[in-house]
Amino acid sequence: MSANSAEPAGQVAVVLVKAGRTKIRYAADLLADDGTRVAVRAAWAGEGVRDFGFVRFEPGDVFTEYYWRDRWYSVKEVRAADGTLKGWYCDITRPATRTGAELVVEDLDLDLWRSADGSDVRRLDEDEFAESGLAERDPGAARAALRALDELEALARAVGGLESLLS
Repeated sequence: MSANSAEPAGQVAVVLVKAGRTKIRYAADLLADDGTRVAVRAAWAGEGVRDFGFVRFEPGDVFTEYYWRDRWYSVKEVRAADGTLKGWYCDITRPATRTGAELVVEDLDLDLWRSADGSDVRRLDEDEFAESGLAERDPGAARAALRALDELEALARAVGGLESLLS
């Protein structure tokens, strides 16, 4: 299957890279790839429970993840094992690349969370982003990352905003 194929098939390995190293790699079911946006579904790939205080990711949670080849973010719809929507976790990343059965995304440290009911929208890890040195190493990428975070926050605060990206 080519990198721009519109036909979903089988599984892909999602590879999240941070600071030049693989942070996590996991198998996901490929739902769609229209040449610009790739959609996959995967079970929570972390070890045990990860409690952020505002949301818990735990075994049985299902993530439907959307990656773009032309945008500086990914959006993950998070559902509990019983199907209850927990919310959306958004990563600020360089545009995704897909080669065959591998989808690679470079994490740029910034994140955004929106609860299912929209009452909680929060920017995350801005301190990590500042400490990463990206602004000095690659000012253009740092500006693109901050614009992407602003765009996602505006969508997260608008009724139906994040959902409009995913339909």
